[in-house]
Amino acid sequence: MKAILHGRVLMPDREIRDKALLYNDKIIGLANEDEAIAQADECMDAQGAYVSPGLIDVHIHGYAGVDVSDDKPDDVRLMARSLLQNGVTGFLPTTLTVSWETLTSICGHIRQLAKESEQTDFDGAQILGMHMEGPFINPSKKGAQNEAYILAPDAEKVLSFADVIRVLTFAPEMPGGLAFTRTLKEKTGIALSIGHTSATYDQAMDAIHQGVTRSTHTFNAMTGLHHRDPGVVGAALTTDIYTELIPDTFHVNKGLFPLMAKAKGDRLVLITDALRSAGMPDGEYENGGQIFILKGIECRLQDGTIAGSVLRMNHGVRNLRDYASLPMYQAVRAASLNAAESANLAEKKGSLTAGKDADIVLMDDRCEVLKTIVRGAVKYSR
Repeated sequence: MKAILHGRVLMPDREIRDKALLYNDKIIGLANEDEAIAQADECMDAQGAYVSPGLIDVHIHGYAGVDVSDDKPDDVRLMARSLLQNGVTGFLPTTLTVSWETLTSICGHIRQLAKESEQTDFDGAQILGMHMEGPFINPSKKGAQNEAYILAPDAEKVLSFADVIRVLTFAPEMPGGLAFTRTLKEKTGIALSIGHTSATYDQAMDAIHQGVTRSTHTFNAMTGLHHRDPGVVGAALTTDIYTELIPDTFHVNKGLFPLMAKAKGDRLVLITDALRSAGMPDGEYENGGQIFILKGIECRLQDGTIAGSVLRMNHGVRNLRDYASLPMYQAVRAASLNAAESANLAEKKGSLTAGKDADIVLMDDRCEVLKTIVRGAVKYSR
């Protein structure tokens, strides 16, 4: 048994001091520090740092120069290793709208990589399945997605990959969209997410009633909030669906962070939507066959269209905490338990609750990562 001492332990609903966190490959629970020292085979001194559940990124396309949609398994392994420094202990590699043949190949590779990442000697964050963003989207809200590969909603195409797809982003107002929603809701455990959509408020509400449970990068690539037609944004903010937020202060103005936090509470999900340019210098990069330019925190296609982010998840937590004036445990929850719940992963992931996987991060007051622990094993130390 192992113990972490002298830390500020972040539980889903509070911060706990003067207790030790006990774990092996699973979380055992909290104990008095004297008892922990006497019982544990190995003790780690957190020296006052936050002891947080591992962060989970349920929407990330690339990192460190690589992209999931290139369909190269070694690139996803590189992402898994690189994300440890950001406190990410689990993630959903996320595809772009590319050819269906490429998507089916990626599904097969992620299926194998997910199994591989379950092994104790895997060097990286755990691959928890995948997020398929597109190709069943609305061309009018394609954003940086490649219109050449957009398809009409077709549940039959998806069913054979229901074991690996955890989240699927689509536009339910497209022809066949509601039947697509009902079929996948009835036959799979995929979390259906409304995004890249021109749906009206009423269409969005119909989709939610049929089985949509989340919204993708809320405010971006969807109909906005208007007092006579609240749009998809209005439906997302006024129902209990999970709502993704890219908290980089560019995709959504930081002035809206308090509103998002208050309106959504435990249904707010932080994502990075990161591209291959994340962790890389400014310059030109490729995204799903299209060139985009990174300058500072902004990624744009050559025509100015916004194209994903370069956000690090631990910095997203810091931004939400600081700009929404939230306690640290609540900001972390948006990037851990809420994220896990939104993708039907919370049985094993997302909190420091007894019995869950021992995915733990030590962070300082600036949310910089000191250590990342995946299922009880230290995988990264600063």
